[in-house]
Amino acid sequence: MNISVVIPAFNEATVIAETIKKIKKYLQSNNIVGEIIVVDDCSTDNTLAVLKNISDIKVFKNLKNHGKGYSVRKGVLSAKQDWILFMDADNSTDISELDKFSKYLSDYDVLIASRALPESNIIVKQNIIKITLGRLGNLVIRLLIDPRIKDTQCGFKLFNRKVQSLFSKITINGFGFDFELIWLIKKNNLRIKEVPVTWVNNFTSSVKWWHYPKVLAEVLIVRINNFLGKYK
Repeated sequence: MNISVVIPAFNEATVIAETIKKIKKYLQSNNIVGEIIVVDDCSTDNTLAVLKNISDIKVFKNLKNHGKGYSVRKGVLSAKQDWILFMDADNSTDISELDKFSKYLSDYDVLIASRALPESNIIVKQNIIKITLGRLGNLVIRLLIDPRIKDTQCGFKLFNRKVQSLFSKITINGFGFDFELIWLIKKNNLRIKEVPVTWVNNFTSSVKWWHYPKVLAEVLIVRINNFLGKYK
């Protein structure tokens, strides 16, 4: 197996070095050929300065803040390996969770981490506001995008090169890019599976409560785009 690991980063100076260290250790200990691609979304802290001191990674810098979707898309489209993983800079889903994906590689094109399956393990939960908004949002997303997928938004997704070209069709630059990607996967009849993972909430996350209604509006954008034929 060879893999490109894509990490979108915005003001992640306190955690990014440790996350990359864990990724490097995991790839080396499992004899995985890989590359690490970090896309800095115009951070206002010293994330870039931290990244400059880390060897053997590729770093892209956005000239202005575009959003997570834009940054992931930029990193994925530059990836060179047969398998591509994008994951959060805070390591909420640890790189070692890839162990749970390995047995499915020959049967699926896309494997997405899920916090919503019975076997999933949530170590540190979000606050009650985020939990409530997340559940309401998830219900709407499942109704309008794909009822089979219980957790579209977990930031840990692995896919083969068949999926890479779909990223050029993604129009959403914010957090809604996840379910736009799942819509495209569904539309192209690719094989997808949710895998239960262990997940730890990061209370310093840049995701705020007001992002939730914005993401729900982006669900409608996906359906409108599809109606207008933008995904052909």
